[in-house]
Amino acid sequence: MQIQDVTLNNLEDAIQSLRSQMIAAGMQKGLNHPDTISYSQQLDVLLNKYQCLMLHQEND
Repeated sequence: MQIQDVTLNNLEDAIQSLRSQMIAAGMQKGLNHPDTISYSQQLDVLLNKYQCLMLHQEND
């Protein structure tokens, strides 16, 4: 297992956790609540990082 694989696994775990938190906040507080929006923005950052790592891995 390479370091990049560990990073991808960590990112996948973080993405899944954040997605669950976002969904829970959205259901409890509403989609326009600042907490829900914050989770969504954080999730966007992680998904962008994940996508960049996946593209880099494909090009290797």
